[in-house]
Amino acid sequence: MCELFALSSRFPATVNMSLERLAEHGDRAGRNPDGWGIAYYEDRDARIVKEPRPAASSDWLRFITEHQFHSRLVLAHIRRATQGQISFENTQPFVRELGGRAHIFAHNGDFPGFHDKISPASRFRSMGESDSELAFCNLLAELEPAWLEGVPPLAERFDVVRKFAQRLREHGPANFLYTDGDCLFIHGHRRCQRAGQAPRPPGLHVLERVCSGDVDASLRGGVGVTPNPAEQRVVLVASVPLTDEDWRPLDEGELLAISGARLLVSSRT
Repeated sequence: MCELFALSSRFPATVNMSLERLAEHGDRAGRNPDGWGIAYYEDRDARIVKEPRPAASSDWLRFITEHQFHSRLVLAHIRRATQGQISFENTQPFVRELGGRAHIFAHNGDFPGFHDKISPASRFRSMGESDSELAFCNLLAELEPAWLEGVPPLAERFDVVRKFAQRLREHGPANFLYTDGDCLFIHGHRRCQRAGQAPRPPGLHVLERVCSGDVDASLRGGVGVTPNPAEQRVVLVASVPLTDEDWRPLDEGELLAISGARLLVSSRT
């Protein structure tokens, strides 16, 4: 199955070492050879780079890891195609504009029974054939009314995403990352832990870290941190733990909302 990764931090950070480890799962001989993509938020917009080829042999990914892009919010995806051809438009993460902001979505799983049709009144349409993009367009169509007059209250956004995730779980593994630039929504469900096995929890893992201003020390854990006299806080999300640290597996169906490395809402509470 695909691999997901995200970073939310108090101050801008880089994710070079974690990207390299994630890319190892996207080798031609590996499990996810069909494409990769990464999004770095910049205010209300995002810098997105993606291509429908293995991440481990990508010159673009090598360029990114060598040029120290910084962001407080990063999403990445390594693809193994299940629905839709291997093409640029089917490569994640997907992005759309809503409320004057870039909204970004990446999914790990498969929805063989998901064929929900978007209302003709909605402006969100799929450019590719993947079930993940169709699901994203459905989510934005459901969120759109709340975004007509600015950023909606977090409780309202969380409730829409929670109901959306609940519906997706009925169709198959529904691990996803979604952000509106203000909050990062993380939903863990099930995934294939080993080839040939049925999907089971956990679908995602999270790691909370407090970093000093010592850049070298932070790099040893997989994330480069911009020097800052204040305390840096980082939350990492990954399908599979990328470092030898205490990653917490998400419960089946657990949904989190995080901003600036702070947990704002959890479906557990």
